[in-house]
Amino acid sequence: MPGGRLSQQERQQIALGLIDSLPYAEIARRLDRPTSTVTREVMRNGGPTAYRAELAHRATERRAQRRRAVTSPGATALPQEHGRDARALAEYGETFTTVLMASGLPKMAARVLTHLFITDSASLTASQLAQRLQVSPASISKAITFLEGQSLVRRERDERRRDRYVVDDELFYQATIASARANDQLVATARQGVAILGPQTPAAARLENIARFLDFISESVVRAAEQGRAVLHTGSQPAAQATGT
Repeated sequence: MPGGRLSQQERQQIALGLIDSLPYAEIARRLDRPTSTVTREVMRNGGPTAYRAELAHRATERRAQRRRAVTSPGATALPQEHGRDARALAEYGETFTTVLMASGLPKMAARVLTHLFITDSASLTASQLAQRLQVSPASISKAITFLEGQSLVRRERDERRRDRYVVDDELFYQATIASARANDQLVATARQGVAILGPQTPAAARLENIARFLDFISESVVRAAEQGRAVLHTGSQPAAQATGT
């Protein structure tokens, strides 16, 4: 039924549709489902390139079990600030994590980054992250190492000399610059190949075109990041406050 939960067979049809590069709307039409249902299903479970029907079905069952645990008699949910809905926040966190994974982040790194983003303080200790994600400290350490390498988090010490992992506006700028500069070695290596292959050969021309393209992209990204840096520090109010609602 269009309003019911997706069955395992429907998820297999979604997976086959993605393999055939069908648009979400076409997959939804074949299932007699809203396009939004298919889009949400795919993005929540790895994105179009990583979606697996069996894994998606298992993940849905686990989420249902967690929801039942939260609403069962005697279950206690963690208190939420500002009157937030704990279930809605958890579902949003899963969606955000999936989008980060689709952009290329490993799953645990995406989960850690999501929790830092949606925490008002924008910082958590390793033990806090391990507790919230229900994983081992070693898993947190590995994810943090990756995120630090990508300039997506920074580390600082609190008054109790504990390491805290922080996301802030400036890190977006730094990560963008780091990503642009990561092309520099590839540009240099491509141009090294031009000399070895001979400047008049098709292979050398191909490498030179790649180098010129990446040079242009890197310069454009750095220029845009410098121009847009001030946007990260405008201190704008949330939409509801800004409009007076």
